[in-house]
Amino acid sequence: MKTVSNLLRRLDDVAVALQPLAALVVRLYLLRVFFLSGLTKLRSWDSTLYLFSNEYHVPVLPPAVAAVMGAGGELIFPILLLLGWQGRFAAAGLFVVNLVAVMSYPGLEPVMIKDHVLWAVLIAYLFFHGVGRWSLQGMLQRPKVAQVQRGHV
Repeated sequence: MKTVSNLLRRLDDVAVALQPLAALVVRLYLLRVFFLSGLTKLRSWDSTLYLFSNEYHVPVLPPAVAAVMGAGGELIFPILLLLGWQGRFAAAGLFVVNLVAVMSYPGLEPVMIKDHVLWAVLIAYLFFHGVGRWSLQGMLQRPKVAQVQRGHV
């Protein structure tokens, strides 16, 4: 019984040690997905405006405003996530961008919806668990944590 307990404790230690790496991998993956989409929008802005005017049906916003906000969100939020700066804000913003994309395009195939669900789950992971120690936020918080542990705060 003690051997199983030790094994489970070691497994837990390994999982905890790998958390920063897992968060970084998720941040890199989301950067790739959303940032490249934002760059595509910028590269062919006339096509982007056409799509937002005729294909995507973003509620409330005029098509040109929705296009700017969509492209901006796809470019800015992933960079914030990658850097690990204001990670929960960036994750919340990217979640909204992803949700609006699903709601505004009625022609999404089930396989495409599955991708958006995966992205939403990964974004939610970062929102609820944070961007990890390997981030700007993690680096800036580390001295405070060390001071508290030594009793200097």
